[in-house]
Amino acid sequence: MNEHGKILIIGSGIAGMSCAVRCAELGLHVQMVSPYPSERSQSVMASGGINAVLGLPGEDDTIASHIEDTLKGGSYLGGEKAVTGLCESASDIIAWLEKIGTVFSRDSSGTVSRRAFGGQSHKRTCYCGAATGKQIVTALVMECREMEVKGLVERLTGRHFYSALIEDGKCYGALLFNQNTNTLETVYANALIMATGGQNALFGKTTGSTLCDGYAIGQLFRQGAELKNLEFIQFHPTTLETSQKKMMITEAVRGEGGRLFYELDGKRIWFMEDKYGPNGNLMTRDIVAREISAAPSQVYLDISFLDPDIIDTRLSEVRDLCAKYRNIDIKKEPIPVTPSVHFFMGGLAVHMNHETNIRNLFAIGECASMYHGANRLGGNSLLSAIHSARITAEALSECSFPDTVPDFSAYTEAQKKKLTSFTNTESNFPVSYIRDMTAEIMQKHMGIIRDDDSLNKGLEEIDYCMKISSHLKFDSSVNTYLNYSMESILILAKATLLAARARCESRGAHWRSDFPDTDPSQQYADIISYDNGAYSIRLDREHEYES
Repeated sequence: MNEHGKILIIGSGIAGMSCAVRCAELGLHVQMVSPYPSERSQSVMASGGINAVLGLPGEDDTIASHIEDTLKGGSYLGGEKAVTGLCESASDIIAWLEKIGTVFSRDSSGTVSRRAFGGQSHKRTCYCGAATGKQIVTALVMECREMEVKGLVERLTGRHFYSALIEDGKCYGALLFNQNTNTLETVYANALIMATGGQNALFGKTTGSTLCDGYAIGQLFRQGAELKNLEFIQFHPTTLETSQKKMMITEAVRGEGGRLFYELDGKRIWFMEDKYGPNGNLMTRDIVAREISAAPSQVYLDISFLDPDIIDTRLSEVRDLCAKYRNIDIKKEPIPVTPSVHFFMGGLAVHMNHETNIRNLFAIGECASMYHGANRLGGNSLLSAIHSARITAEALSECSFPDTVPDFSAYTEAQKKKLTSFTNTESNFPVSYIRDMTAEIMQKHMGIIRDDDSLNKGLEEIDYCMKISSHLKFDSSVNTYLNYSMESILILAKATLLAARARCESRGAHWRSDFPDTDPSQQYADIISYDNGAYSIRLDREHEYES
């Protein structure tokens, strides 16, 4: 290994690319791994915007207010030091994004436009129409290409993460599955950075990409990495049901004045405003999702009263989405909406520098649990993806790397034999059947409102899936990656249910009907670990993951 360090990044969305660019700027050599190009990453779907206090003259918004909104929105489970760093970096991140070519919407004075998002005391969400993610991805792709030309970044596409190379609590790289050759490749590195997103496929039909399936963190969990806050799963309150998936109706629609209602006896009931006042439609996502789920009939989101120019310039993607998938003209008709799994506050437990409990193994973006506590504010996900990437790169630039690595040849050969033997397995259970069953179980028992009986039933059903998972039939209708990934995904599913059962209170996105109150004694993150089939959960009373 050379003195400048070799960094292996799994994932090429906004977090992965931001980290690759910053590492390259700092003289670190990067290999960035993903099955497909960045243009197919989930990051492209991020539409609403990115939060920042710009500190412009005459404005009363402050960084302190952004910090408090973030902590309060997350039920004070987010680390104060981490959240402070996140919010303080926001204006610099906006300036950097503009510098590399992100085209933000601007007002008549030329200032970056900002819109209102739920749970925020000020309008501070900067945006690029309704395509913020696409704009940022496009700018980052060009930056990465420049670094590729300079030989500082190398892209490895057509590959999935298979497992980490870990010995004595230290990580030395990863095994990758090449989907074009159905073989494993050994890649050594000074540091392994996970930027693999959330666990969407664990729940089947969600707002996100099924390429983000949770396998990576499930596999690392099996290898000794600790996980955190798995029970906190955000349901986006407004999605449009289609045959393929739940299409997100961005919070920007409500930020521009959209109103939620249901009909009763032929009359529109503006239930959020009736209960929470004039700004009721912009309560935090956990509250809005619960209120919609409790409504006695179909809930609609109406913006037909807005100036058509606002819809055409600021919400054009929502307009096109509704027209294409449901033949709805949002200038004339309300949008039927329903909550859907959207974001995972839980993931790999990381310290302030985004290193896990395993040395040289880092996590950034949505797969890392750090800033959002029990519930994420809209507009903070893109911010945290870029901030966490930069924090990690800068931490790595100060590391000293070893000259030698252990011999992993025996481990590699064992995994190759395991993969070969698996592809020859025959049984009555194709992997697609177990995958769909797992998603049904998680949707049913890890929904917006939970209770002990339902969680226990979910655990029983996941245990059944785990019993037959070792006898799965190789499913030639899907790629080999999907066949071998189910065992780790099921282990992650069980860990998620156990975490939800262990938290006997209602907090943020975790709502227990049998424990409807928030318990001050549980105002701590929870850490879950795994050792040879045994799960262990503890509250992080020592704040070990913010040290």
